[in-house]
Order: sequence, then structure tokens, then C-alpha cells
Amino acid sequence: MTPAQHASAARALLHAEVERTQIGLLSLQYPEMEMRDAYAIQSEILNAKRASGRSVIGWKIGLTSKAMQSALNIDIPDSGVLFDDMLFTHDGLVPKDRFIQPRVEAEIAFVFKSPLGGAHLSAEDVINATDYVTPSLEILDTRIVRQDPQSGKARTVLDTISDNAANAGVVLGAEKHKISSHDLRWVGAIVSRDKEVEETGLGAGVLNDPVTSVLWLAQRMAQYGQKIEPGQIVLSGSFIRPIECPSGSHIHADFGPFGQVAISFE
Repeated sequence: MTPAQHASAARALLHAEVERTQIGLLSLQYPEMEMRDAYAIQSEILNAKRASGRSVIGWKIGLTSKAMQSALNIDIPDSGVLFDDMLFTHDGLVPKDRFIQPRVEAEIAFVFKSPLGGAHLSAEDVINATDYVTPSLEILDTRIVRQDPQSGKARTVLDTISDNAANAGVVLGAEKHKISSHDLRWVGAIVSRDKEVEETGLGAGVLNDPVTSVLWLAQRMAQYGQKIEPGQIVLSGSFIRPIECPSGSHIHADFGPFGQVAISFE
């Protein structure tokens, strides 16, 4: 793809977000596109949002489970950007006109006290840079159709990355834990919609350890001259399947001793 095509795709996605509509599959429109093109489109979106006054509050990591990687025929995670207008309060309400097809995932969020960057980092570097970990919900949305109505072709990882990794919102729990206080592999959640259990999972579903997921992100960012900054949030990846959130849904994630987090959809 050319830089002009990257910019055109980004404009279409930004317009779709504002209008709460969906565009067709970019992977179908640009069959020659590669992963670097998808991240270039995401970068165009990042630049446009910053120019409009938005600020970056962190990063998300997706496709960390073997099941999701297998479904999309890839063997690496993906990542996206968290902006300041994506942060929702615990037990808050998402306005009805905010998203197109919202879904949620349960994750362990890391909040950083010092910068984390470089190609030769270790898990210990991630641990030392972390201020605290907390329960979280990620709100997903898609500005690209999940399936092309004519061909039946499904959305690919290239579409998802271009669309800022389907990023839409983040909800943090009130509890803040030192990273050394829990074995994150065994931190899990029971996630309910309208008081009915929909999904359960453990942190080990995220590349065997959420710390490994954050390490992958920091090393990937280093390739582009980026780093995780102090105060930023990193969503380490979901250990459950996405839960659909039609209007009127109430989502509650019980992380046991690790805490609680909830969100409602108007």
C-alpha cells in the first residue's frame, strides 16, 4: 500500500467512528496489504487523534490467546492505542450513542511508574517499571464489518490492527496491587452479563503470563522508536472470549481477591 492509501483508510475509519457506521473490509479492498500497512494505518489514526486534541493514556494488547491466534491464522499478538476519551469509570454508564457493536473482555491492567522501552528488555524490567496492577474490562468496537456480505470473507488481523485493534474503551477497578503480591498466571475472573455468568478465565491464558505479554509490547514498540511512559495503562490481553453488550447490558467481572470491575450500557 502507498502512504496515500494508508491516509485514505485512516480517514474512512475515523469517519466511521464519528458516524457510528462500518466500512468494508480493508483486506478485501487492498488485497496486497501487509501487517506493516495495518500498523501504518493505525499510526495515521494516532496522529489524527492527537492533532484533534486527544492524548495517549496507554496501550492494549490483543490476540494473546492460542484460541484467538488460531482463529485468525497468526502466531503473534497485536496492539492498539488507548486515548483519554476511552477511559470509563468503574460501575459507570456507557451512553447509548457511543459505540456501534460493543463487546467486553476481562484483563489484568498494568499501570507504570517509570518508562519501559528498548529491544533487549526482560520480564524483570517489566516488573520493576510497574507501579501497580488492577482488574479491568476492555470495551471493543469495530468500525469494519465482521464479514463481507457479498463474498462471506471474514475480517482478518490486518483489518483489526488497522482499526486500532478494535479498541474502544477501558474500565479500571478500584483495587491497586503490587505486581509481586499476586501470581498473575492464577489471577482469574468470573464475568457476568445481567447476573448470568458468560465467561471465566485465568491470567495464564495470556501468553502463559501477562508479564510476557507486556514484554512483547515494549519490544515491538522499540522497533518504532516508542516506549511505554510513566502513568500509562497497558491492557495485557484478554483471558476470555468477547462478550456482546447490547443496549441495557450490565457487565460485572469478579476477580476474587484481586477485585471487581463493572460497566453498564445504556
